[in-house]
Amino acid sequence: MRFDAHICGDLAAATSREWIETNGIGGFSSSTIAGLNTRRYHGLLTAATKPPLGRMLLLSKLEETLVIDGRRVELSANQYSGAIHPRGFEFLAEFRLDPFPVWTYEVAGVRVVKSVFLVQRENSVVVEYEITAPEGACELEIRPLIAFRDYHGTTNANGSLDPAVLVEDGTASVEPYPGLPRLYLAHNAHQLDPHGDWYYGFEYAVEKQRGLDANEDLYNPFTLHFSGARKAAIIASTQRHASSEAADMRKTELRRRKQITPAALRREPLLACLAAAADQFIVDRGELKSIVAGYHWFGDWGRDTMIALPGLTLATGRPEVAKSVLLAFAAYVNQGMLPNRFPDAGEAPEYNTVDATLWFFEAIRAYVEYTGDLDFVQGNLYSVLKDIIDWHMRGTRYGIRVDADGLLMAGEPGAQLTWMDAKIGDWIVTPRHGKPVEVQALWYNALRVFESFAESFHDEDARLVTHELADLASRSFNAKFWNEEAGCLYDVINGVDADGAIRPNQIFAASLHYPILADYRTKPMLDVVEKELLTPFGLRTLSPRDSRYRPRYEGGVWERDSAYHQGTVWPWLLGPFITAYVKAHGRSAESRSQAQAWLERFSEHTEVAGLGQVSEILDAEAPHEPRGCIAQAWSVAELLRAAVEDVFEVRAARAVAKAAQAA
Repeated sequence: MRFDAHICGDLAAATSREWIETNGIGGFSSSTIAGLNTRRYHGLLTAATKPPLGRMLLLSKLEETLVIDGRRVELSANQYSGAIHPRGFEFLAEFRLDPFPVWTYEVAGVRVVKSVFLVQRENSVVVEYEITAPEGACELEIRPLIAFRDYHGTTNANGSLDPAVLVEDGTASVEPYPGLPRLYLAHNAHQLDPHGDWYYGFEYAVEKQRGLDANEDLYNPFTLHFSGARKAAIIASTQRHASSEAADMRKTELRRRKQITPAALRREPLLACLAAAADQFIVDRGELKSIVAGYHWFGDWGRDTMIALPGLTLATGRPEVAKSVLLAFAAYVNQGMLPNRFPDAGEAPEYNTVDATLWFFEAIRAYVEYTGDLDFVQGNLYSVLKDIIDWHMRGTRYGIRVDADGLLMAGEPGAQLTWMDAKIGDWIVTPRHGKPVEVQALWYNALRVFESFAESFHDEDARLVTHELADLASRSFNAKFWNEEAGCLYDVINGVDADGAIRPNQIFAASLHYPILADYRTKPMLDVVEKELLTPFGLRTLSPRDSRYRPRYEGGVWERDSAYHQGTVWPWLLGPFITAYVKAHGRSAESRSQAQAWLERFSEHTEVAGLGQVSEILDAEAPHEPRGCIAQAWSVAELLRAAVEDVFEVRAARAVAKAAQAA
């Protein structure tokens, strides 16, 4: 992916394109291609101090000055109130992902090529410079700017900071506040100036637009001078390194990235791009694996993890990762519920979700479909699934219980349990208490998945119970949820009340492996969804004809959260829509061709917003501006899964998974 001076020199175009590097334990490095930080989350090293959480932004950026025969040229860029200074992006000849971020600056015959990448499974960022210059004096000055704060916050100049710099041969380190990690900067500079200063008044434009604290002060503890350098290297890390390690670190990372995309996916550029993007969400949780829901601000959420697991791990031929994730979350099942989220500070998990647990069944089913590994399920997960079914039948938290009609009730005042979970103060924007349509689809699917396992493991009593309950749920659903007037499904039924809002949640009644919706109703339902909700980048969350519809996701917290599920487009929903569409049309060549056309729009999307990634959400109306997280796990995963399974039918992905499992 490459952008020339025309894009790089256009501040609006350059700052709307963001790159992100991740380290496999929850840490990351990110900014814009202009080198100008527009978010509080932008920085060279955000460390995961309690992987995959406990994130602290340690190193915000490096201020870079090129000195050519005494002339000082600033390569950096910052925004202050009412001013952009300096304007180093004006010297950018090119930015590219190759495969990590690479900038090429050209100034008065001098070329500076800068690259940034993270070291896997440690909190270390490597920044390298290669300088090509004609004869004459040429020097590079680097001034690190540190923040040392929670990545959700901002730093203000203060007297508590300890400015002491520990200088050793080839390394300088700082520990500005007690209780936070020491930051080591290994370098091959010829000179270090230990004088430090505060830099005041950085302004983050995106945070300002979002109605959040948008100003920050950063501290520069020392300056590095690379005199006459042709190659300069800095390794900023929470552990000791030598700058000479940078070259080997680069080779190791390049080799690793070549191995993460199966050959079967490299034939299609979009699949190759999505497979590379998928890797950035897979993180360590203790000795096992988990999935970060989105960058920059999400941790690992149960619902997002289970939805994303098939696309991120199975479609990419990494069943060992899928197995590890399933084990990690199985250990946290409590009262028949999967955790909704793990708080950043490491407190006890939160269990306020009705659907994450049901997606757990589907993730396990997909794992078995790709690998055939029933032994793993029997030995590690079957008893957990059985316990979940029992808890749901007798009732668990938040009023979650099976009703007399076999369908699943959920909800109580003050709780938002489905994926449409926006809450502003005490106001739940879309409460959806009662029997949400996708919860019934997931419940039925979970019962059939468990029934299949019970049959395989000769647990006849459990098989009979779930078989009869699934049959009852199917009959009740098809009798109660069909909205004859609209030609589609009700969104929620609560007693005698039925919510006729046209939302995308109904597609799961047809897209899941065991569809609960009667076959003859699938096409009419999909026709309504396509007409009312389909956009070039996913499905709207509410019909434009609804009085609550919000066409734009913008403004402050209240404005944004109130639009989150009231029209805003979610790319991840295109995955199940494609699955249901292709299935409903008999997996014909025509339906697969149409689905491919829908997917191909994302080839252009990966070159805006989060480069090489897929955004969390977009505006409901053209031009469908990307919003929310620049990289969202289930957005990538569901597009990738649908592409592999329903469009290109990459059977090789299953072969890779089975071979990896056998090994």
